[in-house]
Amino acid sequence: MSNTPAYAASAAGKPLAPFSIERREPGPRDVVIDILYCGVCHSDIHQVRDEWGGAMFPMVPGHEIIGRVSKTGAEVTKLKVGDMAGVGCMVDACHACPSCERGQEQFCEKGSAPTYNGTEMDRKTPTFGGYSTRIVVPESFALAVPKNLDPAAAAPLLCAGITTYSPLRQYDCKKGDRVGVVGLGGLGHMAVKLAAAMGAEVTMLSTSRSKEADAGRLGARAFELTTDPATFEKLAGRLDLIIDTISAPHDYNKFLGLLRPGGTMVLVGAPPEPTPVAAFALIGGNKRLAGSLIGGIPETQAMLDFCGKHGIVSDVEVIPIQQINEAYERMMRNDVKYRFVIDIASLGQA
Repeated sequence: MSNTPAYAASAAGKPLAPFSIERREPGPRDVVIDILYCGVCHSDIHQVRDEWGGAMFPMVPGHEIIGRVSKTGAEVTKLKVGDMAGVGCMVDACHACPSCERGQEQFCEKGSAPTYNGTEMDRKTPTFGGYSTRIVVPESFALAVPKNLDPAAAAPLLCAGITTYSPLRQYDCKKGDRVGVVGLGGLGHMAVKLAAAMGAEVTMLSTSRSKEADAGRLGARAFELTTDPATFEKLAGRLDLIIDTISAPHDYNKFLGLLRPGGTMVLVGAPPEPTPVAAFALIGGNKRLAGSLIGGIPETQAMLDFCGKHGIVSDVEVIPIQQINEAYERMMRNDVKYRFVIDIASLGQA
């Protein structure tokens, strides 16, 4: 295909700048998506700055992609030209291992192909993400986006949405459950919306009283300050499930004390250093400390369908791509409510 306009980092820590990439020609089972919007995930910053190691440059970030199908291969049956489609954190997998057969492509035993900062399944062709004007993916990794959802606000569902939806489903969040959400940011605000839509009684657990009004607007029934020791006495043994979205160091043991016997705390945030966990914080009550990583393609489609049914999207600030470096700095200051989304049309502007 012809050169595709994009924004890329040329090396670790370098600002993103205009770049041109080559997208492969679509095969019989591929779709071409003209990208309209791409969400900005905090992991984009980690990878552009090579904070997790193993970064591949030049790097075009972006795995919260929404666009319109502009071309389909001869064997494509699910999508047609003109359909709104999404692409999340993966663009392919082996399709044959037990994990793939269970619809958990994120755990592909041969290693799934990440949307960017990786390679296609040939282990040679670099993958480039959604800070670009088009992408080519197998139909099996393109998701149908409900027509009633605003495409800009729906883009972060492809990562932030599935990251929080999956643990809620894994641990059977249902009407009447008491769910605590730790941290009100890009992930946390989605966890509140989704858990509330599932009928849970949501308690927002935050370090800042300034977020109380937003938490209520998003669906939380209660708000408690984690900087106040009385919170951990008041809520001790009361919660069925905790979704912990914090990526800064914090004490897991204190939050485990909020769980009822048999309750579960799920980590979706990733602090940079290991966190000590006392055995009796788990043993005393048969409690579970678990982790959750996005979701497979079937579950991601189920999440989008759920969001379509309930009218759920992210709270977003739409920006032109020329502001992406400034947006990264603002994200580091938590200066966004609650997700930046790039208007990809701006790539064609000076």
